[in-house]
Amino acid sequence: MSRAKKEPILALDAAQEQEALLVLKRFLSDRFELELGSFEVQEVLDLFARDIAPYYYNKAILDVQTHLKDRFESIESDLWALEKS
Repeated sequence: MSRAKKEPILALDAAQEQEALLVLKRFLSDRFELELGSFEVQEVLDLFARDIAPYYYNKAILDVQTHLKDRFESIESDLWALEKS
């Protein structure tokens, strides 16, 4: 049964992707003694980009939202302190 292929929400530029492939290939070789070819390593990287990266992406967005909310509250407080009566 074939699954429709989801597109990754994040894309690396060509240089970043090549570096990621090298890091992944080296890790799999060093840690698990797996000597995978370029096609197989690309499949693993695609899996991460498609199915795992969204968790990190969404967490980063949530972290930024929290940071900005705190910062805006601080700015609002500073503005209230500047208000003249």
